[in-house]
Amino acid sequence: MLIVAVTGGIASGKSAVSRRFEELGAVIVDADQIAREVVQPGEPALDQIAEAFGPEVIAEDGSLNRPALGAIVFSDEEKRQLLNSITHPAIVARSQERFREAGERDPRAIVVYDIPLLVDGSGRRGEYDLVVVVVADEETRVKRMVELRGMSEDDARSRIASQATDAERLAVADVVIDANGTLEDTHEQVDKLWAELQARVGGAA
Repeated sequence: MLIVAVTGGIASGKSAVSRRFEELGAVIVDADQIAREVVQPGEPALDQIAEAFGPEVIAEDGSLNRPALGAIVFSDEEKRQLLNSITHPAIVARSQERFREAGERDPRAIVVYDIPLLVDGSGRRGEYDLVVVVVADEETRVKRMVELRGMSEDDARSRIASQATDAERLAVADVVIDANGTLEDTHEQVDKLWAELQARVGGAA
């Protein structure tokens, strides 16, 4: 089994790269999806969040009140770190569980871990066989956010500025995929890498 972390900033093209890997046969483990799972009602992390931040962060139906929690942690770095100290270990544990399951099903599986915040603190570089960083220049990313997500240009630039820099991501990259061009250009790079990964695991994933 190979575990390939795929990371990139907002609107960099990371999701398109992960989708292509899935089409080719990779097992996708989505860190964002897991982050939502571990704060569902009945999960230990949700109880810890309620204990740390008070009952107002729990909605009437028992689910996480995301706007209320966001209002608390958004402008308070210490409280944001407290939240991360609760959620990140839960995300890591659940992700590792998914990796193990994939390996048990197929020892030659190629697992793609779609993790936006690999460099921002929730990922641990040493756990992956390969780190793939998807890059696109800032103007391309702003254009995508404005045109495809309906964001204002100011909001788009603010979101980019709040994340790790390209230099920080590139510092951990084993492979860089340039997603400035067309979707076909991006797919071509992914397809080439997929062939190399298959050779490493000894055939079809």
